[in-house]
This record gives sequence, structure tokens and C-alpha cells, in this order.
Amino acid sequence: MRRLLTAALAAAVALSTASAGSASARAPAGTPVVAADQATRSVLVLRSEVRSWDARRGTGVLWSWTADGQRELEDLDPGSSWTNPSEAKLRELDGHRYLLATASGGLAAVVGYPGRDVYWAAHTGPGNAHSIDLLPDGNVAVAASTGGFVRLYAASLGVRATRHAEVPLPGAHGVHWEPRSRLLWALGRRELVALRVTGPADDPVLTVVHRSALPTRDGHDLAPVLGSPGRFWVTTGSAVHQYATARHRFVDYPRSSRVSAPGVKSVGNDPATGRILVARPEPGHTCAWCTSVLTFHQPDGTKRLVRGAMYKARWWTARRD
Repeated sequence: MRRLLTAALAAAVALSTASAGSASARAPAGTPVVAADQATRSVLVLRSEVRSWDARRGTGVLWSWTADGQRELEDLDPGSSWTNPSEAKLRELDGHRYLLATASGGLAAVVGYPGRDVYWAAHTGPGNAHSIDLLPDGNVAVAASTGGFVRLYAASLGVRATRHAEVPLPGAHGVHWEPRSRLLWALGRRELVALRVTGPADDPVLTVVHRSALPTRDGHDLAPVLGSPGRFWVTTGSAVHQYATARHRFVDYPRSSRVSAPGVKSVGNDPATGRILVARPEPGHTCAWCTSVLTFHQPDGTKRLVRGAMYKARWWTARRD
């Protein structure tokens, strides 16, 4: 049944992409949105200029990927390890673009965009892989919340490389490589930490060089404030904060009274327009941590994924700062 749904979704996306191409002559396309949708067990790249999306019909869907049915991932047991997709990002390396994705079941993957070739993938274990980033040397960082760790995998060694460095971080939920400081930043339950990466690419070492206590508990999402180098979005169980890396402190930001809210799973700003995107659990949704509605600010509004169960959603951009 899952294979049939995957095939149907791929066909619908192909039709939608074709129609999107003809529509682009009539209206300029904005920065797309990428969402980890647990209803379809897929990562969806969505047109941002439409009012709503329907993944099963392919309406507004530009591209999609799922680990289900992927023969090259069969050894990682995606039926189990791809349970509850949680993270999706776009990154560039050596002139190529990649989807970065994790799932609570433990799968972490770096997949070519748009070709879907697997650069690297691993089963990180039962620790709830929650965030991922790609470093300039080709290695991959993963944060796992219940596992309480940040790992840096020597992915540059090959598609199934499992050698890694690890540091403990209780409640690890977010990870981000910042080019400006050349540090790997990670968000835990009570603190934001900066990690220095040393050693050769095939045998990396992680060292904590700074810790900042969170102003509120239960850190969740860590993302750059695009267009403001050295600034991060940091969400917790009760608020959305901003952090200045050079000052090692949390700082005020515009429209915080509108953007800040409890339980935000992901937040980010469009580098082209400044519009802010927020994913937050939807009251009454059958999935307590999911939403079918994404909230936007500047201008304010919402967009719905029909029958969706999105966890995190981000602007589909490879920019890091």
C-alpha cells in the first residue's frame, strides 16, 4: 500500500511540476517551502505563491522525496527508520544541491536535488534523530533528542560511513553549521552550545567551546536569521528567541510579539522577502505534534496542506546566514 501511495504521489508531482512550469509564465514564483509531512511520510517542496497544497493530488507540489520504496536504502529498514520524518533542509556542496532529512525512527540522509541520488545515509539508532547539517568537508552532523547526543559523521568517507565523533547534549534538537564562526552550533533542552571541529575529515573531533543557557526551557529549533549573519532563531517550549553569536546572548528582535509563541517546531525568514514562516502544532490535529497549517508573518497569513501532518517547514534555500 505504501509503495502504491509513493508511486501515486510521484506521478502527481510530475503533473504538478509540469503545470507549475506553465503557470510560472503568468506569475513569478516565490521562494518555495519545504515540509516534513508525516501523513505521506515524505519531504515536500511546495510552491509558496499558492493558497493551499494537496500532496496526494500533487497540487502545488514542486518535488518530493521519501525513503519508502527506495531500493538503495533497503539495508537501513526505512519502514521503521523513516517513521515520522522530522527535518528537511537544502544545502550545497561542491556545486551540487542536496536535501538533508531526518526521521524520528533514526534515519538520516543526504539526497541529491533534484536527482534524488543518495550522497550519504545512516541509521543513527533509536535516539530520535531530529536535525541535520552538512559541513564544507562533506561530513554530516546529526542531533538526536532522546539519544541526547550530537554526532559528526565522517560522511566524506562514503555513502554508508558510520564513523563519527560525538558529544552529549541532553534533549539535542537542533544543529547548524555557521560559516561565519566556522563552528557547529547545537541546541539542547537547556542550552545552546558551540562546537569546534578539528582533526581530519575521515576522523573528526568535536570540542565544546561555548555554552549559553536558554532563557526558557526545552530548546527545539535552531535556524539562521537569513540576511543577519551571526543571528539565530531559537525556539523553546514556550517562546521564539533570537541569539547573537558574537555577543553570546539572546537579543530582542522586530515583531517578536507576533512571532513568539509556545511549541513552535520551526521558524525562519525568507531571504528574498523577509517573510517569516512558522510551523506550530495545530489544535485538534490527530497528530499532537503536527499541523496542516503553516503561519506566515510580513504579511500575515496562513496556508494549508490538505490532509497534511507537517512537523517542520522551512524556506527552500541553501543560504546559511
